Amino acid sequence: GAGLGNAFLSHITAVDGIYHVCRAFSDAEVVHVEGEVDPVRDLQIIFDELRLKDIERIEKIIPDVEGKMKKFGNNVPKELRDEHNTLIKCQKLLCEDEKPVRVGDWNHTEANYLNEYLFLTAKPAVFLVNLSEKDFKNKKNKWLKKIKDWVDDMTGEPLIPFSASFESKCLEIEEESGLEAVEKYCQENEMKSVLPKIIKLGYSVLNLMYFFTAGEDEVKCWTIRAGTLAPQAAGTIHTDFERGFICAEVMKFEEFMELGSENAVKSAGKYRQQGKTYEVCDGDIVFFKFNVTKEKAKK
Repeated sequence: GAGLGNAFLSHITAVDGIYHVCRAFSDAEVVHVEGEVDPVRDLQIIFDELRLKDIERIEKIIPDVEGKMKKFGNNVPKELRDEHNTLIKCQKLLCEDEKPVRVGDWNHTEANYLNEYLFLTAKPAVFLVNLSEKDFKNKKNKWLKKIKDWVDDMTGEPLIPFSASFESKCLEIEEESGLEAVEKYCQENEMKSVLPKIIKLGYSVLNLMYFFTAGEDEVKCWTIRAGTLAPQAAGTIHTDFERGFICAEVMKFEEFMELGSENAVKSAGKYRQQGKTYEVCDGDIVFFKFNVTKEKAKK
């Protein structure tokens, strides 16, 4: 068709990952731009548009890099040769193999070069299949296997069936009547929201996780990269926390929920004090101890 608009592509450029939603339900009141519902075709159209945009970019980048290489004659720096080789490998993947950048077998050096260019098909994706409420409840849809086969062949990334209509109703009920009303509605209809699963999977593909800090009157959630050490996790709250880090007092979320209170966790010997080398885990409840002394004014 007319292709994806530049505004749409610029939005994708600005994000770190993609939730790719495809429609797998029929509804006469919801007109499909292609005339009929075919989620596999829709997935292929979007994928091809993104891949072609990456090809367009890389075909401009490679000549620029080759121009820089010519200036060095026979003394091309290794870093520049490595960058060129990475781009040629990337071009082959996009043009000949017709695969996205993210499925390539990249070593650490190659990945660093690719990260500079932010190719659209390098961004990780989670595929969301939007079903009717009936199909979502029955866990059956004629398109699911075809979509799964396409995703497995193309990238092998995660796929979650959901119903936007059902999720929308749950949110409306929560706003009007609270969470208990949502739970009652789900039980009556024998369905369960997958929104928490969608959110957690989005975090996972981006290599992100979260920890909690809690006081008497509030609980806060902080996002960090997986593998972050305690001082750097403290730094997401305030730089002083990292600079003056002493230790982290940690409770596991599951243990807190099981035992019911902070005092019960302490009594069970599961309230732990961790140092600078502690790698914060997903869902940790943390109290940071720190001490920052004022620097003496320079004379």
